[in-house]
Formats: sequence, C-alpha cells, structure tokens
Amino acid sequence: MTFAPSTTQEVSAALAQHGYLADEGLSTAVFLSLSLGRPLFLEGEAGVGKTELAKTIARWYNTELIRLQCYEGIDVAQAVYDWDYSRQLLHLRATEATGEAARTDANSLEGQLYNERFLLKRALLRAIDFSGTVPPVLLIDEIDRADDEFEAYLLEVLSDFQITVPEVGTFTAPQPPIVILTSNRTRDVHDALKRRCLYHWVEHPGFDREVEIVRLRVPHVQETLARQVAGAVEALRGIKLYKPPGVAETIDWATALGRLGVTQIDETIIEQTLGTVLKYREDHSRVRDHGISHIVQQAFDRGLLHG
Repeated sequence: MTFAPSTTQEVSAALAQHGYLADEGLSTAVFLSLSLGRPLFLEGEAGVGKTELAKTIARWYNTELIRLQCYEGIDVAQAVYDWDYSRQLLHLRATEATGEAARTDANSLEGQLYNERFLLKRALLRAIDFSGTVPPVLLIDEIDRADDEFEAYLLEVLSDFQITVPEVGTFTAPQPPIVILTSNRTRDVHDALKRRCLYHWVEHPGFDREVEIVRLRVPHVQETLARQVAGAVEALRGIKLYKPPGVAETIDWATALGRLGVTQIDETIIEQTLGTVLKYREDHSRVRDHGISHIVQQAFDRGLLHG
C-alpha cells in the first residue's frame, strides 16, 4: 500500500503525535494492516478507543474519514447507495414541461433517471469511488449490531473492493481504502469476515498509559490529579458495573475536574462529578454501596506513587 509506514515505532510515534497513545500490540496490528492492505478488526469493550483509532489514522494520513455506523436492519440503501427520488421527480416534471417527455421513448427516459447524476453514494460506495491520491479511512463501526445478511454482503465488498450498481455499472477502488471494523462483542461476528481481516482485542489501558493519555489530552491538569483520576477509574473498573468507564470517560472526568479547579480528589468531589464518568443510575448505586471512600483511597495511593 502507498504511504505505508516502515516500522511499528513509526506507527506509535505518528499516532502519539495526533493524540493517540497505542500499546505495542495495537501499534503492530496497525502497522501490519497498513503494510499489507488488510482490514483491521478491533474488538473490545465500549470506550477502549477503537473508534478513536480510526479517527486518528485519518488525521495522520490527512484523509477523509468515512464512518458507517451499523445497526439492526441496516441495508444497501443506507450503507451502499440509493437514488435521489426527489431530483428524479423534478427532472421528470421538467421533461414534461418542455415537451421532451413526449418526444422520448420510455427506455431512454428511464435511462436519464437512473444514471450517476441521481445516484446517492453512501459510505461503502464513497469509500470505493474516491478521488485523490490517499485512500480514505473507512470506519465500519459496531459491526456486531448489523444482521447476518449485511455481514455477508460486507464480506463480498471487502474481498473485491468493488460495488456494482445495476443501472450504472461497477465501481472499483483505485486503491483499497484503509478499513477499520469495530465490535463491542454484543454478538459473535462470523468467522468468514474475521478471516478477511487482521484481528486485535483492545484492552483498557494500564494505569501508567492511562495517566499518559490524560496528560496528553488534558494538558492543563496537573500530574498528581491525572494520576488520581486514573487510579479512581481503575478502582471503578474493579467493581462489577453495568458499563465500566472507558478512556473517553477518564478524559471527560479529568477535563471536568480541571474546569472546576480541583487539585485533588475527595469523596465530595467524586459524589458531585460521578455523572461525568458513569452514565447509568444502577452503576451510581453500586459505587455508593461499594463505598466512595475506597475509590478515594485508591486514587490517593496511585497519586502518591509519583516522585
């Protein structure tokens, strides 16, 4: 693939330069995906940075990010292409008003309506029929939410990187797009699709890397507070929550505490700002039952390790 990185270290440095700190395993997976031109399938809990990685690669390559958000019932009209029926109708009325419709046979008139001028290109077709020297990043987000039928169609597209529109013809990518698929594992994705991709399970970051992420993304927050926030989030993930906080919530929490002028965490601050990091009432109750003081203690223990 053109513009492919030469080493995994180059990948790590480029991602970090654009605000994403990847561990060695993820950097290697990205390197191989870009070097081999293979789609990268990222699986892991919500909030571990799967979607953000695709956005970062797009910034790194200074190319378009085309995002296809999957959901139950998604079909070709939403994901690949559709027809602009309102413009077709306006064109038909214009031909009637000028008398062209009366002079044109039905097949010719239909040919006018179903050509590329009236084609609405959705995410998959836009990613394949792109212009420019650098291919776009195609993010197929939460593929586990789509149906089996769509998964089968997607496998066909990713195998050939071409799409046929019967009325227009076949679109073939001049270069394959950079493809990132994500899954929160609400269901198992079929083996055939996984075999087409390189696979990587994305974990929550370890404590030290999460501190680095907070310091990178929220630079105005002092390091002691960054360590306390990362320690508190680490403690929260140790509780059996319905939705454990992800990296995005850690960043949001640190940003909120910095905006409030907080220099260190205490029970009152956690109580007041818990909604920044936990988004379900049941999880709030679990934390209170567990004891906010335990969260504060771990935050302080982690904060004191510095220096």
